[in-house]
Amino acid sequence: MTDRAFCVVRSGVLTSVQDEGRPGHAHLGVPRSGALDLPASRLANRLVGNPAGAAVLETTLTGCAVRPRRAVTAAVTGAPCPVTVDGRPAAWGAPVRVPAGAVLEVGAPVRGVRSYVAFAGGIAVEPVLGSRSTDLLSGLGPAPLTDGAVLPLGRPGGPHARVDAVPAPGPPDELVLRMLPGPRADWFTRNAFDALARGRYRVSSASNRIGLRTDGPALERAVHGELPSEGMVWGAVQVPPDGRPVVFLADHPTTGGYPVLGVVAGADLAAAAQAGPGTPLRFVPVRRSFARGPQEP
Repeated sequence: MTDRAFCVVRSGVLTSVQDEGRPGHAHLGVPRSGALDLPASRLANRLVGNPAGAAVLETTLTGCAVRPRRAVTAAVTGAPCPVTVDGRPAAWGAPVRVPAGAVLEVGAPVRGVRSYVAFAGGIAVEPVLGSRSTDLLSGLGPAPLTDGAVLPLGRPGGPHARVDAVPAPGPPDELVLRMLPGPRADWFTRNAFDALARGRYRVSSASNRIGLRTDGPALERAVHGELPSEGMVWGAVQVPPDGRPVVFLADHPTTGGYPVLGVVAGADLAAAAQAGPGTPLRFVPVRRSFARGPQEP
């Protein structure tokens, strides 16, 4: 086997391969998938000299550890966390040279949920429908990392960034999500909109790559009938029977039968990816278009 690869020493609670996803296949029932915090994954790639859409590792809560078979430049971004190379402290948010056989350890985040690990050349697993992303809902793409797995690396392209560190937004102390009215806003009472705007919500521990679930006031419906399944988008705010809104993220189903109250601004979804359980959450209904920003879904 080629030595342009790395071995997984510690996979962590959930570490997966992600790039910018596979948009355009919803008609086949295939979600977009891809990195939940796109600005962070793009930054990691830029630091090591990769194209913005190269495949990276996305860790969740506990980090991971890998051992490259040959020397490689890596960078860790996203949720701030300790980084070591063979036990010695290394920089977060900057290019790091990892010698052949050394262990790159990405620790648990100090704040936030998901860190991103890029390697010069990108992770060269076989693409499926044009993407190397792991899709937890449909099962497409490579499986989540397991201890002992070996993943191939591509050939490095351009030089890595010549920086000691880069500025990056930290995980939010309070998650603020701007929301346009959705296609089924008329299925909810005026009291529901008041409750949403004024309610004290928190990010639920049941959140995952499919959706950010919330704990807080239940929203009152004006229409109580059944709704036929209809198309869903990244950022859709769907309200299940318990009345507590769910914000759809990258691995969301392409259709759903619960009413969509609103759609969150694309520029706010990276912060949603980094909001840990218990983070205060505030919805801000808006009545005009907003800039999609770097996280355009």
